[in-house]
Amino acid sequence: MLFSITFRGGVLLTMMGQTTRSESLFYYFRLEDHVPEDHLLRLIDRRIDFTFVRETLKESYSQTGRPSIDPEVLLRILLIGYLYGITNERRLVEDVGVHLAYRWFTGLGFDQEVPHHSTFSKNRCGRFQESPVFLDLFERVVQQCMQVGLLKGADLSVDSTQIGAKASPDRAISRDQLMEVAKVNRTVREYVEQVERENVVPEPEQTSDTDATKEKAAPKLSRTYRNSPPCKISTTDPDAALSSKRGASEFAYYDNYLIDNQSCIIAGVVATPARLSQEIVAARRMLDRLKERFGLQPISLAADKSYGTGEFLSWLFQRQIAPHIPVLDRKQQTNGFYTQREFTRVPEENAYRCPGGELLSYSGLSRGAQGYVYRAKPSQCASCSHKPACTPTTHRTLTVNWYEDVREHVRAFSQTPEFAASRRARNKIEALFSELRNQIRLRRLRLRGLPRAGEQFLLAATVQNVKRPIRFLNQSKEPRVEMT
Repeated sequence: MLFSITFRGGVLLTMMGQTTRSESLFYYFRLEDHVPEDHLLRLIDRRIDFTFVRETLKESYSQTGRPSIDPEVLLRILLIGYLYGITNERRLVEDVGVHLAYRWFTGLGFDQEVPHHSTFSKNRCGRFQESPVFLDLFERVVQQCMQVGLLKGADLSVDSTQIGAKASPDRAISRDQLMEVAKVNRTVREYVEQVERENVVPEPEQTSDTDATKEKAAPKLSRTYRNSPPCKISTTDPDAALSSKRGASEFAYYDNYLIDNQSCIIAGVVATPARLSQEIVAARRMLDRLKERFGLQPISLAADKSYGTGEFLSWLFQRQIAPHIPVLDRKQQTNGFYTQREFTRVPEENAYRCPGGELLSYSGLSRGAQGYVYRAKPSQCASCSHKPACTPTTHRTLTVNWYEDVREHVRAFSQTPEFAASRRARNKIEALFSELRNQIRLRRLRLRGLPRAGEQFLLAATVQNVKRPIRFLNQSKEPRVEMT
């Protein structure tokens, strides 16, 4: 029974309690008493020092005028949103106002007003944009992971996930319409000005016909490419790239992660437009930043096949990083004809010998195909019995990648147990991307532009990282009891 019924003097009485809504004039109330000791926000407050925010933003504030809102409070509120998947800043401000733990974490008492949601937009376009406050916070958490022994940096993995931009595919224009639309659209005009500032055309390289150049004439890794606009551009977010990776075409960005295979700590994060060519650019940036900022040089790097270009594999070998990456062999598909593997290299003559015994002599460089070109003479192929299985043209042409020696080394290394173990460990990065979408709820960006995308990716990665050292440092230290 939920309650009892009694009769007194013929009157029906119930023992159910009833609370009357009334307010006292004075209350004794402390937020500190109502936040549990094991609450996530309390644990974060113990381990992470946010006072660096004031020092980082010191030059962005004036010495005169009224006192501003504490930037540390703004950063703490943003972290709450990413920790609990609150993607709307209006709702975030409302939740901070009514949630006791949120108020305690931000340091706002009941007599203090929660900042207006427009404050975040104003600071984002001003102080936050001019200072690396989000990058500083991310790297401070990474540094703490190193100090407690979670981040070793020996075996790393790199990958990216596509996050939709706040732009509709219906608002797209072609490259030919760019200058015309820039006259009436400020966003497109600013994008055109930025492209013109960054557009560097390299000087033509002088090629030599000497034997030494023919033998090893691979281009430099640091050459500059022309930053030309893509074929389709969004008028609302020109930095985003049109991608059909998930089926339907959408403007999107790539969230690139560099993680530690053992602890799943995110060691690097970079935002790029959703183009496959940008994945390798982001990987190189993150590895360089890891060594420059933390002095970490990985022993191995695991990635999927899209990273297996000869140029990137050679770049890793130059830095003594073992590439646990499948080799990307686009040129090996020749529609049923002989592939490069059927040809034998003759180093002393700088040539290749075909299955019919004829020599293919060195012809020159192909910068479009990024390789050395070897050709047979039409007279050699005319009477060859292998010609129907070798080439449909008058003579066979063979294009050998500039980095074929490195590619062969990686192919041989891919048969080792270390390679297989690293490939299995690489799958951990997919769990982080799943957490990013389902718990942090970053399925689509709320802000436009590449810098804003980087801000959201940095905050999301910071939240993912901060949970791991918190759990590691606050785990139970009680000794195990042996079972008998």
